[in-house]
Amino acid sequence: MDDDVRDRALGSVLAAACGDALGAGYEFGPPLAQDAPVRMRGGGPTGTAPGEWTDDTAMGIPVLEALARGDRLDDARTLGRIVAEWADWAQDAPDAGVQTRAVFAELDANTEAAARAAALAVHQANGRSAGNGSLMRTGPVALAYLGDGTKRGLAAAARRVSELTHHEDDAGDACVLWTAAIRRAVRKGHVDVRTGIPLLPRARRARWLALLDEAEQSNPADFADRNGWVVAALQRAVSAVTRGSDLVDVLERAVRGGNDTDTVAAIAGSLAGARYGAGALPDEWLAVVHGWPGKRIDWLRTLTARALATTH
Repeated sequence: MDDDVRDRALGSVLAAACGDALGAGYEFGPPLAQDAPVRMRGGGPTGTAPGEWTDDTAMGIPVLEALARGDRLDDARTLGRIVAEWADWAQDAPDAGVQTRAVFAELDANTEAAARAAALAVHQANGRSAGNGSLMRTGPVALAYLGDGTKRGLAAAARRVSELTHHEDDAGDACVLWTAAIRRAVRKGHVDVRTGIPLLPRARRARWLALLDEAEQSNPADFADRNGWVVAALQRAVSAVTRGSDLVDVLERAVRGGNDTDTVAAIAGSLAGARYGAGALPDEWLAVVHGWPGKRIDWLRTLTARALATTH
C-alpha cells in the first residue's frame, strides 16, 4: 500500500470522526445559511464536549478493532464479538439510536444469529427498520477489502454487518453503495458513488440510480425533513461530497443541512476523507477531536493503521 492510498484510507476514518464531532453541536437544529460559520462547539441534545464524537464513530470502533486483530468480517465469530462490544457500549451510551437500542433490548445472546433475529423482530414490530444507524458506522468495513478482486466480498460483508441491527433492504443497500464508493476513493483518489450499483440486486438498481441523481442535483438541506431515514442520510452526504470544494467544505455543508447533522457529516466524512486524505484535515480539529472509549484522535489513527496492516 503506497503512502497516498494509506493517507486516504486513514482519512476515511479520521474525517468521519471529525464530521461526527463537528455536527454534534448542531444536531436536530434547523438548516443554516450557506455562509454561516460551523465550529467544533459541542453541546447538542446529549451535551457533548467541543470536539467529542458520538455514536456514529463509537460504533465503528469495534469494527476497526476486529480488523486490527486480523479478524475477518465474513466470520460469524467476529460479528458476534462486535455485537457483544456494541451491547456493552450501549448500556451507558447516552446517544445510541432508537433502532439500535431496540435491537439490543431484544438480544438474547451475543451472536450474529441472535442479533439478526432481534433485528428482524424489531422490523416486524415497527413495520420498518431503514434508519441511518448502520450506514453511519459502515466506513471501516471498506478498509478490510482494498485489494484487487474484493468488491463482492466487501458488498457481502457490508450488508452482513448492517443486518446485525437493521433488517430492511434500504439499509443494506446504502451500506453496500457507500463502502464500495469509499473503497474506490481510497484506491483511485476520486469519488464515484455509482461504483457499487452492480453489487445491488438488479431489481433495485434503477431506483438507486435515480436517488443518486436527485442527491447530486440538490443541497443537503433539501432532505432534512426526512430525518433518520437511511436513504435521505445517504443523499445528503452525496450532495455535500458532490458540491464541496475540499474536505472542510464537504463537512461544513453536511452540517449546514441541519437536523441529523452529526450522522450526515460522519457519513460524508467517510467518503470525502477517502477522497482527500487525512492530510486535508485542519490541525485545530485534530487537536480537539476525541470520544468513546475515552480516547483522542491519535489513538484512532494508530488503531486504523493497525487495521490497514491486515487488509486484503
